[in-house]
Amino acid sequence: DPSDEEFNWNSSDDDGEVASTAASRNHDAPGSSTLAWSSSSVENFVRMGFERNMVLKAMKETGAGDADSLVLLLLTYKEIGSEHECTSSGYPPLAIENEDEDDNILESILESGFTNSDDSGAEDFLKEVSHRDMKLESIVSMGFPEAEAKMAIARCGPDAAVSFLIDSIQASQTAGEYYLGDFSNHEDNSNRERKKKRLMEGNKRKRTGFRDEVQGSRGPLYGSHDLMPLRNPMVGFNLPIEPFSSGDRWPSLPTQAIGPPYFYYENVACAPKGDWTTISRFLYDVKPEFVDSKFLSATNRKRGYIHNLPVTNRSPLIPLPPKTIFEAFPRIEKWWATWDPRTKLNCLRTRSAPAMLIENIGSTLASNEDPPPLRVQKFVLEECRKWNLIWIGKNKVAPLEPHEMELLLGFPPDHTRGITKTQRYRSLGNAFHVDIVAYHLSVLKELFPDGMNVLSLFSGIGGAEVALHKLGIRLKNVVSVEKSKVNRTVLRSWWDENETGTLHEIDDIQKLSLELIEEYVRRFGGFDLVIGGSPSNHHYCHGLDAEHSSLFYHYVRILEAVKSAMQRM
Repeated sequence: DPSDEEFNWNSSDDDGEVASTAASRNHDAPGSSTLAWSSSSVENFVRMGFERNMVLKAMKETGAGDADSLVLLLLTYKEIGSEHECTSSGYPPLAIENEDEDDNILESILESGFTNSDDSGAEDFLKEVSHRDMKLESIVSMGFPEAEAKMAIARCGPDAAVSFLIDSIQASQTAGEYYLGDFSNHEDNSNRERKKKRLMEGNKRKRTGFRDEVQGSRGPLYGSHDLMPLRNPMVGFNLPIEPFSSGDRWPSLPTQAIGPPYFYYENVACAPKGDWTTISRFLYDVKPEFVDSKFLSATNRKRGYIHNLPVTNRSPLIPLPPKTIFEAFPRIEKWWATWDPRTKLNCLRTRSAPAMLIENIGSTLASNEDPPPLRVQKFVLEECRKWNLIWIGKNKVAPLEPHEMELLLGFPPDHTRGITKTQRYRSLGNAFHVDIVAYHLSVLKELFPDGMNVLSLFSGIGGAEVALHKLGIRLKNVVSVEKSKVNRTVLRSWWDENETGTLHEIDDIQKLSLELIEEYVRRFGGFDLVIGGSPSNHHYCHGLDAEHSSLFYHYVRILEAVKSAMQRM
């Protein structure tokens, strides 16, 4: 099948891909009350990420036409379903929604106008893009973030009413706002109904602006506010460039945060509402340092870091990384479209652009004059920004190759060579930005002239280890915890070629028990640094409650255990 061949790049990784919504449809026949809803309404809710059988069940229960109650009920099903494996008589679990599913929905919309290579197909598509842009501008003018507006259009389709798109945005905001405690695995139906009712009431409060306190062991941070302020520009406490050579930092660290050991935790800066407050609370109320990598490299990548490291006397890696696209890839400058104003790339993704999209961009440009009409320029630039496409020939764009991503992220050449291309994209897209991490860790060089013992959690392909190595810090012992066999292979290969210390590998964070931590502390005399980042932090749509992101609490558990064990030495 030609279409299968087109998308082979998205089918091979040991971690697997989440199945698309279309692949998991349940074609249950609708009941009488469901018939009052149109088939397009069902499809709209399916595109939002809800299971078809869940949508049909909710429509039967809420009756005809009450979209607000339907959204609330679906969110409630989602919250219950995430904790239960339900039978046909219970509440069906939701499929996990992630960045790639949203991309698949958007790609189907984007590519639908290009099924024919003639000019009429391109023209129809461009009309659709223009229609979508008008809706986007309308929603943004109402005060909603542009990124969330785009996602709503991608989920619900370009023909969805503006009112429906706004409901979708509000539902998405509500879904990730609050931490919900664990439900028992042995609830009876009556208990489940009571929880359902309670959750429905909670969702209504969320929709009308109430803010529940995030659960945690400490009191509220920053007064009663649920949002962590992001500095603009996002330059952290300081960067080695003017005018950002000095920044803001709390006068002193909270007493309980002072090492040993030093700790360092990374997550996406634009996390769901309340997550950074929760992360900070669990990590001794330390203020996050938010940095956009565009100030030190040719890519935009917004991340937050909570750590107890000194912030003075930092130094960047030398030579400095390329700051622009043309500095990184000078050979492509001659092909760069005069109407493409980009000088930096956006956040590096965990997958490559679809081959069909690349082909369609080329055919559209070839069928128009140079420069093309503004509507064509707008479409091409939007896709180039989204997928980090670069110009490699006349009317020809292409996605970044893995070795180009390695360069942009500060990894050595061919760091990920030896695994499949799909695996390389995923591993690099979720990796540390070596130059940023090295800048923060550079203060450790003078503190540990004889080398360090490091506990590396969610190590990935070894971004932290590479950063310390580039700083000239000897790694005596590194305990690396990483689930992915592919990533462990990459790290082990690099280690054997570059380090003389000992790499201790653990394949499951839950295997790092209190007893094992105490054994390592006794053997090494303690850890000098506990470092880690949110697994799969490139797409963080469900926040700390998501399967991977919730592993943050293991980071907290392990850090506390290390501190306790070292205090008893």
